[in-house]
Order: sequence, then structure tokens, then C-alpha cells
Amino acid sequence: MRTPKHPSLPLSEAVARKLVWLPRAGSTNELLVREAAGAPASEWPDLAVLATDDQVAGKGRLGRGWTAPAGKCLAVSVLVRPGSVPTDRWGAVPLIAGVAMARVVGRLVASARLRSSHALAALPVGLKWPNDVLIGEEKVCGILGELLPDASGLVIGAGVNLTLAADELPTPTATSLALAGVDPVHLDSVLAGYLQDFAELYARWTAHGGDAVASGLLAEATRVSATLGRAVRVELPGGVFRTGVARELDADGRLVIDLDDGTEPLVVAAGDVTHLRHAS
Repeated sequence: MRTPKHPSLPLSEAVARKLVWLPRAGSTNELLVREAAGAPASEWPDLAVLATDDQVAGKGRLGRGWTAPAGKCLAVSVLVRPGSVPTDRWGAVPLIAGVAMARVVGRLVASARLRSSHALAALPVGLKWPNDVLIGEEKVCGILGELLPDASGLVIGAGVNLTLAADELPTPTATSLALAGVDPVHLDSVLAGYLQDFAELYARWTAHGGDAVASGLLAEATRVSATLGRAVRVELPGGVFRTGVARELDADGRLVIDLDDGTEPLVVAAGDVTHLRHAS
């Protein structure tokens, strides 16, 4: 694939090892997986990026699809090839993306808070386990990781609501940067900030052999978590539901839940988590 450039992305071009910008794409994750699978690392290196602001067949968790009006959302997929890290630690990579995006959104909302009295700008930014970035209780970004078919790397996709109006939101529990008071919303600043923070966190994680504790990733994920300490309901594979209070993230980034029924704490590696208003 050739490497088209976007005329107004100088910040992102400066920080990305390889950035392919598409004026329109089906699913950036699907496309990057297809392009990178079996390709030499010289063609699709570690931290290569594919992005668009017009994704027409986006993919979410649990096979959910989503679309958005052109130019109002950013879809960005990052290829990682953490060959020096044991594969049983690769599950932490989506957490890197979540922390990186929470950092970026947090900075933008904090700046909006200083400049205006916009109500949503006063709300906290947090990371809902496993990888939704929230402003208050509303989702502004979702993240999805996919393993390359040859297991030579991972593709981590993120979809950020930039300038969606209230009547354009995909669900009642979603929001956008613009609705949170970020004005103007600069696509290049959002993308470049995310890529820079992702690269920094990823470098630390790989330097420590994928150890989420030693690299500081776990501490930062805990700090920005919007889930820990909350009453939650988790849907496990097979349609099983359990409720309890989210207590901590373990060394592998899994969610540990103290169950309402008093049985042994539940350690969740994958599942759909809902925040409850109070313990059941």
C-alpha cells in the first residue's frame, strides 16, 4: 500500500514511524490486519499507523458494528510487533492504548475546563475496563485489539468521537469532544497526542519485557480507571452475568471483582462490563 499523506497532519506525520491516511475506509483494523499479515517488518514496521476520519464499517467489541458521519470521528489503528515480549503478556497492549487515549482526552477536557464554564468540561475523564474512555459516564472512545493471523503482531484500533452533535451520537451513553466543550477540535492534535503517548507507554512496557507492574503501566491504568471501586455487572462468555464491586487490576491487567454472593473473587480477562449506580 502506498503512503498517502494528509496535508493538515504535520504533528502526526512527525511522530509516526509510518502513517497511512485514507480519505475513507471500511474498517481501519480490518485493513491494517490484512496489509500487515505476512508483510515484512520493513514494509509495515512496529508502530505503523493507518487512520481515517470517514470509517464506514467500524468494528467494536463482541462483533458490534458502528458508523459515523464523515469527518466527525477519528478511526486510528496501530500495528505493534512486540517480538521481544512473551506472547502471554501481549494482552496488556490494549490497556496501553486505553491509558494513552485517556491521557489525551484528559488534557483536552482540562484545557476546555480552564477556558470555559461548559458543564461537561467539569466531568472527570477515565478508563472503563477493559478499554472505553469516558467523560463522566459517557463514552468518547472505544478500543479494540486484534491478533495478526500469523501471530507476528497486534493491531490496536481506536475510534474517537470528535465533533458529533447530540443528535448524531450512536447511543444515549456516548459523547464527543465537542460536546464536552473542546473547541476547536483539532484532528491533528488528537491523533499526534495519542500516537506520542502510545509510543511512550509502549516503549516503557517493551523495555521491561512486557511487565505491566515494572513498566508503571498498571499503576497508571489504576490511576485513570473509572471502574475500580464501582459496582459492576459483567457479562462473561456464554452469556453468564455476575455482579459485584471492581476491586483491582491484577498484574496482567485483568479485572478482579468481589462478587455480591460472597464467593471467591472473580478474575476477568474478557467480558462486557456495565457500571451500576450502586451495589446490588
